[in-house]
This record gives sequence, structure tokens and C-alpha cells, in this order.
Amino acid sequence: MTARRFLLLSALVLLPALLCAARPRTDRWTAAQIDELRKLSISGLETLVPDPTNRVADDPAAASLGHELFFDPRLSSNGNVSCATCHQPDRGFQDGTALAHGVGTTNRRTMPIAGTAYAPFLFWDGRKDSQWAQALGPLESPAEHGGTREQYAGVIAGSYRAKYEQLFGSLPDLTQRDGVTAVFVNIGKSIAAYERRIQHAPSRFDRYVDSLTATGRPPAGMLSDDEVAGLRLFIGKANCTQCHNGPLLTNNEFHNTGVPANPSVPQDRGRIEGAKGVLADEFNCRSRWSDANAAQCSELEFLKPDGHELRRAYKVPSLRGVAERAPYMHAGQFAALSDVLAHYNQAPPAPDGHTELRPLKLSAQELRQLEAFLRALSGGIAAPPELLRAPVTTSERRP
Repeated sequence: MTARRFLLLSALVLLPALLCAARPRTDRWTAAQIDELRKLSISGLETLVPDPTNRVADDPAAASLGHELFFDPRLSSNGNVSCATCHQPDRGFQDGTALAHGVGTTNRRTMPIAGTAYAPFLFWDGRKDSQWAQALGPLESPAEHGGTREQYAGVIAGSYRAKYEQLFGSLPDLTQRDGVTAVFVNIGKSIAAYERRIQHAPSRFDRYVDSLTATGRPPAGMLSDDEVAGLRLFIGKANCTQCHNGPLLTNNEFHNTGVPANPSVPQDRGRIEGAKGVLADEFNCRSRWSDANAAQCSELEFLKPDGHELRRAYKVPSLRGVAERAPYMHAGQFAALSDVLAHYNQAPPAPDGHTELRPLKLSAQELRQLEAFLRALSGGIAAPPELLRAPVTTSERRP
């Protein structure tokens, strides 16, 4: 073999290694970054603590009853709307529409259910402070279920008496307002027992992080180069973890991010009204219908309902499964993830109050990489399969 040919063959053998060495590595993480990523993994989610406001929250019999009630369309004024009408299991317990549709059309987007057992306040404006109190709101809303407490108590008496009494004792006198309300409250507590069991399943991102933290080395092929680059932006330059942090990728707080108003709905002031609402709520943690004592209601104790920063502030949603939840924001203002990222990148003035955003100044490539990472957060729902469909007993009772 001539020396020239030998050199040529050697160059061809070494070329791939040289190219790899020249290409910037996107998968190297410092110890501090690995620790930050570990805190975002769903595997680090703490075990649910008991809900002091709901003594049947972890009772399997209550979850079974709540499962039936969740899918029962008779809990509506027209007999056609159930909780599952808007919170559809095959859509991640939301409905894919800009504004929720029950017996009428609401002014806001349906929020997903998974992981809400960890949230101290519910709804986009936080006007409820427990899953069971949240479940009661739509039942009486004229635009959602549109029914009455008396109607719902009658459904319990006619179709669920045995299961109800097994949990809550004898059915009270339904000619008395307090008796009707007691049954109504227990409907909410049963539905909450069911919803507590709806959680997020691990995504590719979680498997990547769990492998990384276990071995100290990024697992090959689990995330693409663009997804890894987007993850770096997520915890770095894009500053997403300021609000989307922890295993559920939400701080469960409320922020004004300058989201434009939906012109088709009335003025919406967000958390500033929700804070007042939860303090005055008939079913809040300190109410006589709660199973908690006053010392267990610290979230209400320190809530200030009149802060300027609450104007047009909305709940930070979990980013888990976000790619399947278009359209986005509290009234479906953005049709696609790219629209959301463009908004955060530009940080326009808020229509009311003061936006907390600052322009991110991300390039088109960085925005694309960030979106790629967000799509890696899809893992589906973690719940027993039978809880993700209507129970036979409920479907057979449709009018």
C-alpha cells in the first residue's frame, strides 16, 4: 500500500470522530443542572397527603361512587351534560375547545384534572380551594351543568341511595335546605375522591432525567438534539422554570403574563376576583361543610384579595401533556404552542394590570427547539384503566 493511500484511508477512518469532536455537545450537564432536572421529574412527586377537608378523599368506595357521578349526565338540567363532557379522559381530561361547552358556553377554557389534588386553589382564578368544592361549582353554573341541588339530591335518592348511605349514613330529610346541601356537598366529595386518582404518567423527559440522575450520563436516543437544546433553554435562557417548576411543572400560583383578552367574552379580571370568591365561598376550607379545622386552612389565612398584582393573573397550568391541549390560555386565545412561545418571546403589554414578562429575545431556531422539548412532556394519564371510561352502571342509566 502506498503511503498516500494509507494516509487517505486513515483520514476516512478518523473523519467521523473528528466531526463529532467538532460538533458542540448538547448533552453535557453540570452537577447543579442535573440536580435542577431531578426536581422536575415526575418520579420525585411526593405521595398525596390526606385532604383534611374531605374525610372520604381516599376511600375506595367514595372513588367508585364519584366515578359513576363523574360520568352521569343526569347531573345537569338537560340530562345531556356530565363532568366528562368537558373533562374527556381520551383528551387528557379536557375538551380541546377555546371555551367550555355545557348546557351553554362558558367564558373560559376547560382546565385538565390530572394532578389537581396537589393544587391549593382550583379554576383559572383560584376561586375554589379543594377538589370537592371545585366539583360543585359547575353543577350549579347556568352555562355548565345548569341544575339545582334539589335535582341532584333526587338523583342520589333515586339511583345511588345504598352507595351513598354506606359512605355518609342515612340520607337526610330532602325537604330541608340543609339536608339537600349536605347531599350536594357529598356529591362533590365523592367526585373528588375519584379525581384524586387521576395523575400524570411519566414522559420521555422523565425517563431521560431519571436515567441521567441514576448514572450521571445522558441516555442515548431518548431525547433528540433539538429536545435537549430546548430543555437547556427551558431551565436557562427562556426562564420557564420561574413558574413551571417542580414535578408537575407548575408553581400552582397566579401570574399576569399579558395574555390578550378574548373579545367574545365579558371582561375577565382573573385572580383578583377569584381571591375574593374563595374567601366568601360557602364551601371553602373554613366552612361548616369542610371536614378540616381552622388550623388546617392556612392557605386562606394568608390570602390577600386586593393586591394589584392579582389583576388579570391566572393560574399557572401544568405543562405535562401540553402538546395535546390546544388551544391555550384561560380563554383559548392561542391556537398553537408556537403562538404561545411567540407571545412569551415578545412580551406585549397586558390589557389590564401589569405583565410580569420581559422579552426573551429567542431566535427562531431556539423557539423551535423549545417547542420540541415541550412536546417531549407528553406521557398520558396514570390511573387504573377502568377509571378512564364510563362505568357500565352509569352508561346504562342515560335517559
